[in-house]
Amino acid sequence: MPTERPIYPFSALVGQERLKRALILNAINPRIGGVLIRGEKGTAKSTAVRGLARLLPHITVVADCPYSCPPDRPGAMCASCNARQRSGEDLPTVERSTRLVELPVAASEDRVVGALDLEHALTEGQRRFEPGLLAQANRGLLYVDEVNLLDDHLVDVLLDAAAMGVNTVEREGISVSHPARFILVGTMNPEEGELRPQLLDRFGLVVEISGITSVAGRVAVIERRMGYDANPEDFAGTWQEEEQKLAQQIATARALLPAVRITRRDMAAVASLSLDLGVDGHRADLAILETARTHAAWAGRTELSVDDIRLAAELALPHRMRRQPFTEVKLDEGRVSGILERVNAEYQDAQDAEIGSGEKKKNN
Repeated sequence: MPTERPIYPFSALVGQERLKRALILNAINPRIGGVLIRGEKGTAKSTAVRGLARLLPHITVVADCPYSCPPDRPGAMCASCNARQRSGEDLPTVERSTRLVELPVAASEDRVVGALDLEHALTEGQRRFEPGLLAQANRGLLYVDEVNLLDDHLVDVLLDAAAMGVNTVEREGISVSHPARFILVGTMNPEEGELRPQLLDRFGLVVEISGITSVAGRVAVIERRMGYDANPEDFAGTWQEEEQKLAQQIATARALLPAVRITRRDMAAVASLSLDLGVDGHRADLAILETARTHAAWAGRTELSVDDIRLAAELALPHRMRRQPFTEVKLDEGRVSGILERVNAEYQDAQDAEIGSGEKKKNN
């Protein structure tokens, strides 16, 4: 049997730092809400996503569960695994790699969410459910190439499941739910059509990428790709140490993430950014804070810095800012830095005044 061709290593990608950062942050913390990668063809969008999947840690699953339930977390289990565990059954387990599920553009809704056998339910009085791609993606990575070419309703279904962590299928009064917690990554070429603003807003982060413009960078891309095509095994082996290092950094950041604190100062800074830059709704605020705390964990810290918030804003704000039809919105990074510096200064002045007032009362 022929051996499987090694995936192009994530670490071997040239440039595209913002793209790699957005993917890594979602790998650390799926609660960010996924990432949409917008860019022209031939800019390593798909290569980056497939490479990221190989960096994700192995997981322990219930061996015979179609939803890859975790055997040690009842709150994240499907109804069947929960019932079996409560009855005292020892659930069979197996360790495997984190799954990458790719959604075809032509996939039907039943193929994505799963199908209910209504005839069986009516004749036998039992629900029979055929799990779909969202079941396979639970606790994994769901990759949707050319997401802008999918039916809007199907995109809505994907985004709802990603946000809620649950997939619910209802047909003729019969309902089935199962866990669907996954890292959602969509890619698209804007030349082939845009997503509606309402759908764009539902992605936690959006990254705009283009081809590398330096001669040295393009030469590096050519050299590495030719090296990979000539001997994929040797090429992957050359990058193995870097891949292992990056995978360990992701695992370490995941472990540190729960300890990262968000202060009222951080919240005030993010709220000021959204207000001053004309962002509607509150999704942007939450996405920035979740991304910033994840970046802090990635950097090995338990408190947010101004840089964490600034980097998060660059990924979470541009697609949510008000724009005129047929115009492109670009984030003024200098303005973002100015707003954050102003808020920090105001907050510090308020704290100093409070301390001074307290000292005065104490002395009196």
